[in-house]
Amino acid sequence: MTSKYLTISHSSTGLYKDKGSRFLSFAECVTSEEEAKSRLEYYRKRYHDARHVCYAWVCGAEGEQSRSSDDGEPSGTAGRPILTQIQSRQLTYTLVVVVRYFGGVLLGTGGLVVAYRTAAAEALNEAGTEEKAVTVRKTIESGYAELDNVMRIIKSTDTRILSQTWTGDKCIIECEINKEHEHRL
Repeated sequence: MTSKYLTISHSSTGLYKDKGSRFLSFAECVTSEEEAKSRLEYYRKRYHDARHVCYAWVCGAEGEQSRSSDDGEPSGTAGRPILTQIQSRQLTYTLVVVVRYFGGVLLGTGGLVVAYRTAAAEALNEAGTEEKAVTVRKTIESGYAELDNVMRIIKSTDTRILSQTWTGDKCIIECEINKEHEHRL
């Protein structure tokens, strides 16, 4: 299992025009399939007057979850080119939505593939990339005598403390630690 993954740095937009059609593209970080679906619903409502709202997303530290949709475009001409742009950059936790406003001229399957691929690339280029560590949540119980050692390990592993409570003579620490340092806790 990997301890790091690549994702986009920030949300961004792009635009591609061809023969009167406009392809508005949006790239966003998403943490789960549920969040991707929620954001997609936002774009469908926001651009309800568009002919097509096509998308692709990839989630999981190793990109093990993905989905794409042509949303009524000919099969394989929209969702797959968008997904390929995400995967070719080895990104995960990333959603790309491309909204098409039809311009009155048919682009053909080749033209659609180019348009959706280019629109997705525009948004992803603007978003930039960053490497992030895979983290896991842990609960640590410690007595007062061991607390100094526990805190030293926490500080040396870039662990983020989410909460700390005392119950009697025990300290309970909820934290988020990089996967590569998990064994130290």
